[in-house]
Amino acid sequence: MALSKDQKTAVVTDVAKLLADSKMTVVANYKGLSVKAMQNLRRQAKDNGTTVKVVKNRLVIQALNQVDHLKKIDVAALKEQLVYAFNTEDEVAPAQALNTFAKSEPNLQFVGAITADGTFITADDVKELANLPSKEQLRAHLVGTIAAPISGFVSVLSGNIRGVLNVLNARAQNL
Repeated sequence: MALSKDQKTAVVTDVAKLLADSKMTVVANYKGLSVKAMQNLRRQAKDNGTTVKVVKNRLVIQALNQVDHLKKIDVAALKEQLVYAFNTEDEVAPAQALNTFAKSEPNLQFVGAITADGTFITADDVKELANLPSKEQLRAHLVGTIAAPISGFVSVLSGNIRGVLNVLNARAQNL
């Protein structure tokens, strides 16, 4: 069903807002995927805060032209049937969501990504980003790294106290 001019304007406005707010917009070709597979992709992506939309490329190009810092992006790669994944909180999350889905659905192929600063990066760069740990994993690793010396210090202190308690217990048992 064709969209009316007002509906197209609303879609362009919505996509322009998503592009402006998104830290990373990943673009992938979904040719050959079923409707059910696309619904699964949307559901899985939503779990990590990623919004997945299928929008006509012509409307996305119009939306790019509405966002000042995205006007100079080379849109030559925006061809065929594309899905756009937006995330306003995490740069890597849309790439990870699509990459995880692509493992079970090989028809999904990365085309590239649009960064928050207005750079279009290649599909290979997106694949590398998708293999990075998430922000939560990096934070957990940082907390573990910071906590390691502290827990070691606590172990050393508790070892001395345990030694004193062991001597006192041995002394009490001998009496």
